[in-house]
Amino acid sequence: MNPTARPTATTTPVTIASVGTDAAPSWLSERLASGTHPDAQRAFEAARATLIAGRRIDMTALAAALGVDRTSLFRWVGNRDALLGEVLWSLAIPTLVQAEHASAGLEGGERVAGILTHFVDDLITAEYFRGFLRREPARALRLLTTKESPIQRRYVATAEWLVRRDLGDAPLGGAIAPADLAYILVRLSESFTYADLISGDTPSAERARVAFRLTLRVDA
Repeated sequence: MNPTARPTATTTPVTIASVGTDAAPSWLSERLASGTHPDAQRAFEAARATLIAGRRIDMTALAAALGVDRTSLFRWVGNRDALLGEVLWSLAIPTLVQAEHASAGLEGGERVAGILTHFVDDLITAEYFRGFLRREPARALRLLTTKESPIQRRYVATAEWLVRRDLGDAPLGGAIAPADLAYILVRLSESFTYADLISGDTPSAERARVAFRLTLRVDA
């Protein structure tokens, strides 16, 4: 994940940077996008910097650093899970953009597989992100791989957008709906990215690459 880039809010045209949040907005994402809640933005930026620095986002410490009480902080950004979800997705966006740029010379299923493989590799090699997973494995899996937060829904929406863009509305000869194919790709991505937390196995972008290509019939 690339912590130095910043996503740019946009409504048109739809891009890999915008499609996820557009599909699954949250109360906090809408507050941040509106530009009318500077206190929420300030708290969000401080939390983001804390995670990138490899430290735990603690609401009491964050409130103290901002010079407010916990009640004010919760009023600005919601609970800790809501804040964590938006911080994590804000880091996923530039990572997806970077993966798309790296796969610019590819087409069709090979392009989709390339983007998702780059994304998995970045998640596996980002030390601050792996640190978060090690510190809070149960919370991380709940936020990243279930519908408890918007992250998985945004990732599925992004994958479906890629499928429709690069494979059309009847992918794989019409054998599967774009939304179903997108969900399968996301579950594969999660399985190989978080293999250490799910099964005690070693995370592997290479194994994810093979699975994506087989699923998308790139090598058929």
